[in-house]
Amino acid sequence: MRIFLIGYMGSGKTTLGRKLAYILQYQFIDLDEYIEKQEGRKISHIFEEYGEDYFRKLERVYLHRVIDKEDLVISTGGGTPCFFDNMNQMNEYGKTIYINIHPKALLPRLLSSPSTRPLLAGKDEKEMLDYVFKTLRSREKYYHKAKRIVTGYNLTARKLEKYCFRED
Repeated sequence: MRIFLIGYMGSGKTTLGRKLAYILQYQFIDLDEYIEKQEGRKISHIFEEYGEDYFRKLERVYLHRVIDKEDLVISTGGGTPCFFDNMNQMNEYGKTIYINIHPKALLPRLLSSPSTRPLLAGKDEKEMLDYVFKTLRSREKYYHKAKRIVTGYNLTARKLEKYCFRED
């Protein structure tokens, strides 16, 4: 089984994904970390040097390199489901779970690490919140294509494990 965790940056995909993979004894891949390792540079540098369009093409290439591996939990980047046919491909190859969390709850998490998030670089708190509201609104149509939607509040890896195998 392949489990794809999707949602906005800061929603807990990586933290929960690592723990879930450990519980299930699956391999874990954070797609952003995987891209950085393969490219030998930080995503922020890729954005600065080549722009978002180039990064999104790279992201698609690397998603397709890992999409058919077995027993895998993949934490995607926040924008991964929103470009090309990525969401359809993830739904075809595995279980997609959208970790839904309100922008105001995301803000403290994002404020603690803006330098690692190129789309938030240089924004103050108000600009960041406005940006999160705006982009989350545009991304939700993709996120809502997930096979399961869960609230990110008080979500644990054990709860997430149950969602992975529940059929309702």
